[in-house]
Amino acid sequence: MLRIVTDGAADILPEWKTEYGIDVIPVNILFGEKSYLQGVDLTNEGFYKLVEETKRIPKTSQPSPYQFVEFYRKIAQKGDTVISLHVTSKVSGTYASSVSAAEELKGEINVIPIDSACGSLGIGLMCREARKMDKAGKSVDEIVKYIESIKYNVRVILTLDTLEYAKMSGRVKTLQAALASILNVKPIAILRNGDLSMAERVRTRKAALDRVIEIGRLEYGTKPVYLAVVHARDIKSGQSLLEDAKKQFNHKETMISELSISIAANLGPGTVGLILFPVAE
Repeated sequence: MLRIVTDGAADILPEWKTEYGIDVIPVNILFGEKSYLQGVDLTNEGFYKLVEETKRIPKTSQPSPYQFVEFYRKIAQKGDTVISLHVTSKVSGTYASSVSAAEELKGEINVIPIDSACGSLGIGLMCREARKMDKAGKSVDEIVKYIESIKYNVRVILTLDTLEYAKMSGRVKTLQAALASILNVKPIAILRNGDLSMAERVRTRKAALDRVIEIGRLEYGTKPVYLAVVHARDIKSGQSLLEDAKKQFNHKETMISELSISIAANLGPGTVGLILFPVAE
């Protein structure tokens, strides 16, 4: 049997876990001396409340190889194959932990770790497409080849409402965050080829949201896409962005999701963005 696994840096629509049989290994969330498992004993809302109460940003850490081994054994039986899709290795050690666990389980469970070079709902869509191919009778090799062929074409384009979280988490320098705050500029971050980089700074929130769409259009033009919007505690901006984006893209399907804790911890509430996933023609 084929199992599909991802990690807490992926965003999965609630119904997908059951409909497509996607298992998620949680990320470790560390608040001071206390450790939580994302989505198990700490919800998104619980996370934001803790940040507000403590005025601190938690540290996130990838599941250890031991946690992976235990997880694989829990969700798979001897002889099963697991396609294990993980957040880009350029920002996290999760993929490396999966690789170590796969080595340990050789001869017991066939684990195929894949560096998605992506994050958020981009990974979730990869997992969904993998299961759809499995249901259509495609082989594991065909599924892996497909994911490897499209992963660098998936685009994540985000605008941050504040650099405060990125500053506290160490993702940007304190001086950069202070200047952005003084000038009231809205940074745009792009996940491309596995790298997350602050690409531009725009003067207003509205201009930043418009620019997110424009960047996507420059890359995709009229190519068919699955069009997704993600947001961190800002459903109103997410819905507005989705409505505007629908008019600009050749979309086969649209969806909206809240960003996972592990991403929101680094980018902060108010982060909103587009995920553009190519549709096979």
